[in-house]
Amino acid sequence: EVQLVESGGGLVQAGGSLRLSCVVSGFAIENYALGWFRQASGKEREAVACITPEDGDTYYINDVKGRFTISSDNAKNTVYLEMNSLNPWDTAVYYCARAPWASMAADRYDFWGQGTQVTVSA
Repeated sequence: EVQLVESGGGLVQAGGSLRLSCVVSGFAIENYALGWFRQASGKEREAVACITPEDGDTYYINDVKGRFTISSDNAKNTVYLEMNSLNPWDTAVYYCARAPWASMAADRYDFWGQGTQVTVSA
């Protein structure tokens, strides 16, 4: 059974940091692309970052470049999102998801985690 389980969300002040984890079971992450998405209240889900764990290639949206880092620990079958210099507009539910290849399009992803809430206070 494919499962993606996110953790690490919480409440942080602006300028602070959080590290999200996505523990994967049911498949080897090296064989897929893993992405982090977020959805703020009343807004559409948007891609944040993507990684292909086999070769370590990473992709980011412009808004998070230089602030967020996506990484993977293939031995632990886990993907991370290190978030620094957080802003109130980063507040959202963050999801990790699986795709057959690297993409920033949500419709390319076939399995999703349940999400973890990140709240950044001003």
